[in-house]
Amino acid sequence: MTLFAFYCRDGVNAAALREQFLAQHLAHIEAHIDDFAVAGPLKDNGETVGSLVVLKAEDEAEARAKFEADPYHAAGVWQSVHTTQFLGVAGEWVGGAAWK
Repeated sequence: MTLFAFYCRDGVNAAALREQFLAQHLAHIEAHIDDFAVAGPLKDNGETVGSLVVLKAEDEAEARAKFEADPYHAAGVWQSVHTTQFLGVAGEWVGGAAWK
């Protein structure tokens, strides 16, 4: 399985949209929890300004389909989304240094 990182920046009405669609968003995450390596809000001085979502998928097309199924995507919470393949090689989440 390959990891794909989605770096999402919120749009102008994101705070209201996040509140309105929070229950559906969380239900979606829970229903597909095994697809996620990690996900959560990006903060700036305590204010949510976006999201980081790392999904497990066979390829980028599958990862995008999983990402776009999130109610926050359909609601337009995110103004911009940048996607790239991610390879975790160091740190607590990967159990230290992957090259050892």
